[in-house]
Amino acid sequence: MKPFAVQPSDGVWLSTPTKGSVVVLADTLQTNGSLSVLELEVAAYDGPAAHTHLREDEVWYVIDGDFRFKAGDQMLRATTGGMAFGPRGMQHAFQNIGDTVGRLLIITSPSGIERFFEQAAQLSRPIDPEELAAVGHANWVEFAGPPLAVSDPL
Repeated sequence: MKPFAVQPSDGVWLSTPTKGSVVVLADTLQTNGSLSVLELEVAAYDGPAAHTHLREDEVWYVIDGDFRFKAGDQMLRATTGGMAFGPRGMQHAFQNIGDTVGRLLIITSPSGIERFFEQAAQLSRPIDPEELAAVGHANWVEFAGPPLAVSDPL
């Protein structure tokens, strides 16, 4: 494995299943499988459906914005410069609770979550929930419920 640096324009940009986008900054090949690093742009009041990563631990560092994270039974909150952690095997979801687009730096260990986003970006729009669940299942992600905006409205 070699050291590397990534400039803001060097990452691979993909659309997400929600209203945002993701930039893959470090992937499986670059890190020899140790971790993936992604920058996620999340629309105001948006966030993914509740889900579980069966193989990755996940760190969410808030680059910009105000987010809440539900991990298991705990509701956590982090704003710009803060972070939250979700262990593998624990159902979780997050939501941008600010009025503007928010940005998260997501680090997963081990690597591989970028494959989910690559495959999800290829789905036709609007996204069929069953197709997304199949992409998730193929990438060790199990969807388990609605987004926080539905399950735990503000």
